[in-house]
Amino acid sequence: MRKRTIRNGMRLVLIALIMIILASFYHSQITDFFSLSMPAEIRVYRNGMFWASAIGGYGVVVMAFGFALSPRKNDAEVRLLPFIVLISVMIALFFYLLSSAINAPSIDEQRRVRPGETITI
Repeated sequence: MRKRTIRNGMRLVLIALIMIILASFYHSQITDFFSLSMPAEIRVYRNGMFWASAIGGYGVVVMAFGFALSPRKNDAEVRLLPFIVLISVMIALFFYLLSSAINAPSIDEQRRVRPGETITI
């Protein structure tokens, strides 16, 4: 098991997770920051998801090669636990954002009319 190769693959997977979170939940803030149009927002989402899946897939392949290759002498001091913890935190953050996005009302949703209020047209 070549730990340096596994760590590089884990870095790529971590980058892919960050890109997925940014593309999924913060694409409108990114396009607002750069003053992009609505079609550009769709492109930001699509490109973000595409490149995240490409980078994550490559990271998984690199990790698999790291498990298959024989270890080197200097692989003993390489620590994998921080990257395992970071990947776990990013997965937990993704699911937290997903559950809060499902429960949160849409910004565009109008405020409900309370009993006794009138609607001005």
